[in-house]
Amino acid sequence: MRLSTRGRYAVMAMVELAVRQQPNSTAIRDCRPVSLAEIAHAQLLSLAYLEQLFGHLRRAGLVASARGPGGGYRLARPAAAITMADIIEAVDEPIRATRCEEGAAGCLGGERCLTHDLWSELSEQIHLFLAHVTLADVVRRQVKGRAAPPALAAGCPAPPTPDSPPGPGLTEAAQ
Repeated sequence: MRLSTRGRYAVMAMVELAVRQQPNSTAIRDCRPVSLAEIAHAQLLSLAYLEQLFGHLRRAGLVASARGPGGGYRLARPAAAITMADIIEAVDEPIRATRCEEGAAGCLGGERCLTHDLWSELSEQIHLFLAHVTLADVVRRQVKGRAAPPALAAGCPAPPTPDSPPGPGLTEAAQ
């Protein structure tokens, strides 16, 4: 699965917005608006493309615009309350690894291919990961190490490796 430039650029722009917002108080509405020109310059993105993306982000309630001199955009809610999935979905980027459309009869002329469930589950895992990573996590560089096998994510111990010591009460031969 490849995320298109639309999704990647929206995430990059939102991270830049979160980093540049200089709070004068604890209220989000008191943060300095950031112009799209500032974001475009910092991230080397097209201003016209950002205008399109921020229209989607505004309609999704992720950013608020301020008009006039010194105007621009602010986060509409705290960075800790905005997930990567929120951003990507706001710009109409589907988070799916299957080639068939959601709700379609199938990917091969009316029937599902044998790998459909594999790609569908992968899509769900990607969505779950993105839904649990917030804008604040990215800004604070707290994303690395967040992906884990499902058993680890559920709190189960990691499977033994050839180098791991024997578990309690077990000999190496018993493992």
